[in-house]
Amino acid sequence: MTAHPPHRRALPGQRTPPRETLINPVTGDRLTLVQSVWRDGRPLLFQTDLPPGAVGSPLHAHPTMEETFEVRAGTLVMEIGGKGRFRTLNAGDRVTVPAGTWHAFRNDSDEWTSFLSTTTRGVEFERFLLSMFALAGEGRCNAGGMPRNPLHLALLLGYADLVVPGVPVGLQRAIVGGLSALARGLGVERQLSRHWHNERIGRLA
Repeated sequence: MTAHPPHRRALPGQRTPPRETLINPVTGDRLTLVQSVWRDGRPLLFQTDLPPGAVGSPLHAHPTMEETFEVRAGTLVMEIGGKGRFRTLNAGDRVTVPAGTWHAFRNDSDEWTSFLSTTTRGVEFERFLLSMFALAGEGRCNAGGMPRNPLHLALLLGYADLVVPGVPVGLQRAIVGGLSALARGLGVERQLSRHWHNERIGRLA
């Protein structure tokens, strides 16, 4: 079993290895912003490192967002198109998940798994990633890695355009929209924005 994620090498065209590595102390996942919308003014490109046996992300969908996964090291188990529709990706494999498609991913192996991702919702999804890892680092997430505060959760679900199975999508959107509006009115989003609103990444959009 490997004790650490694979060594990060510079991608083609990069002079230095990727920056902005964040660690989620709850799940053990690692996130590297290879390209940042705010920092670099380029489309979001991020690398996720999942430790051995990581549960990853349960079944979900992004109604308006397309997402691409490219495995760099290890093995990534995905469900694409619905529960039980498994697909195993190895190093070099790439898959694009269309908007509105149910999907999940995890690492069933005893080795680290690393994969690159891009999305068509770069600015908002970067907010989601930075906020999620920051809240986990502050001890504000439960054992499953989700924010304890429902206002934080609503904001993050909105940023990620994320819905889960079992509850009508329209109802989920109504609840998330209402709680997000409340969070903004109470200044919760402004507090959360300190994780992605600073001199490095510019002003709050």
